[in-house]
Amino acid sequence: MKRIILFLIIVFSLSISQAYPYWIWTPKTGKWINPKTQAKTTPKEQFDFAKSFYDIKKYEEAKREFKKLLKHFPKSFEAAESQYHLGLIEDAQGNLYEAYQAYQKVIDKYLFSERIPQVIEREYKIGEEFMAGHKRKAWGVALPVENPAIEIFTKVVENSTYGPKAPAAQYKLGLVLKGLLRYYEAEEAFNKVLSNYPDSEWAAAAKFQIASCRAAVSRGPDYDQWATKEAKEKFEEFVEEHPDAVLSRDAEKNIETLREQEAESNYNAARFYEKQKAYDAAKIYYTEIVDNYPNSPWAVKALEKLEIMEKRKK
Repeated sequence: MKRIILFLIIVFSLSISQAYPYWIWTPKTGKWINPKTQAKTTPKEQFDFAKSFYDIKKYEEAKREFKKLLKHFPKSFEAAESQYHLGLIEDAQGNLYEAYQAYQKVIDKYLFSERIPQVIEREYKIGEEFMAGHKRKAWGVALPVENPAIEIFTKVVENSTYGPKAPAAQYKLGLVLKGLLRYYEAEEAFNKVLSNYPDSEWAAAAKFQIASCRAAVSRGPDYDQWATKEAKEKFEEFVEEHPDAVLSRDAEKNIETLREQEAESNYNAARFYEKQKAYDAAKIYYTEIVDNYPNSPWAVKALEKLEIMEKRKK
């Protein structure tokens, strides 16, 4: 009985092997080939075969066949189309960083492709997704440590420096950097909006953001009085140039905040000199607060200090 079972197993295995050979001999090439990895005769046939899977949303099969085309026909027109469709597949599957990488390969390898404007558009939208907080991690792909939008917006500008998406990408790069508290880099990005795209719709907003970055630096742990002054001047310049802009209201609020900051800084300086018994120097700072920041709560405190100092003289 055991011999019969063993015989049946061997026969069954041979029949399966004959029906689905893993390797087959091709007299034309004189080689053994694996049908699973073999491409169609022409790049067009292979592309149409791959796209047939894509059209019915069998994405894994489509990816396998598009990659097969890239391997066997790397310099064909269909290769560029296949690379673009690999990006579309990753996009459809929600793998945004892999999609960006696949799209970028179209630009890096196939500059002749007619898809490049679409690629840049897709990359820009992916950058916006990450900017908005897309958190999905790419399987098998190491994402940048910080927001991938930094890399993506940078590439959009590099890919088409004076293209329709470049000014917006440059501005949004600044916003992402600012959101990560990288103020000096953000300011540099916003300055590039002004220098490279001065007539774009993003130029005015970039001026506001430059002032905002200066203000943020002035509020840092290492207080920078010069940065405060610069930020206030830039906000004042923005309000003067764009009095009717929505951002002008925010600019005016920031000006008031910075004035309060200046007043506080002067008050702290006055207190320092007072503790050192350098009363004349302290009086100069207290007086400046009263004269230049009369509506500030620090002016009330400064006035009280001046009155105490006058009484002390008597």
